[in-house]
Amino acid sequence: MNAFEKNVLRLGVVASLAMAGTALYNTTAEQPNHFETLSVERLNIVEADGTVKLLITNTERFPTTEEVNGRVLNETRKKRSGMLFFNEEGMEAGGLIFDGSKNEQGHSSGLSLTFDQYNGDQVMQLLTTDQQRGDQRRVSSALVFNDRPEHETQDKVREVMREIEQIEDPAVRRAKIQEYQEQGIIGGSTRLLLGKTGSQNNGLFLFAKDGSPRAMFYVDANDQVQLQFMNDKGEVTHSWPEQ
Repeated sequence: MNAFEKNVLRLGVVASLAMAGTALYNTTAEQPNHFETLSVERLNIVEADGTVKLLITNTERFPTTEEVNGRVLNETRKKRSGMLFFNEEGMEAGGLIFDGSKNEQGHSSGLSLTFDQYNGDQVMQLLTTDQQRGDQRRVSSALVFNDRPEHETQDKVREVMREIEQIEDPAVRRAKIQEYQEQGIIGGSTRLLLGKTGSQNNGLFLFAKDGSPRAMFYVDANDQVQLQFMNDKGEVTHSWPEQ
């Protein structure tokens, strides 16, 4: 092969590679990969810098002691399948978890969709639970709104809970919990619940800052309408129909 033929061959190879590159670019830019079925145990949706924004997982790969975005989420949390949401700073911001299985007494199942306070825990929750114990079945479903402590942070709560877990004396443990609650670091309480309770009452339930019930408007298990107001001792002060 003379020099002219070699140059022609070289130009042909270059042109072919250029056309192949153009075809590949068009495929990736205009025709993204399509999969009819994709099976994974866990999927992390990340930003360009690697920050995890959404985590979808099976039960086994649910993160507890593992770090996500440089943080350990919750060492004591039960592993469940579902998804977790993270904000721009990489902190957990809520999630969807669910489970359900038979057991020796019957079955147990639940689903929880939560939205967290910034750098804190859940302030809104859509929750359903179903517990079977022999012949007794307890089902509840509700939309719940919670107050969170003023000075709550995810890192501080983890630190405090590790400290409390090391205290063996129940009285000392309760005193330490109360101390941190008074400091506004841990705690929180339900303020509003809309839905069905385990007692099969369907309605609106309002609570004080300490979580004690203050007002209820519901239809009970016997289809009777009830309206009740309570004081800080849990005593009914007004009701309709009158009791």
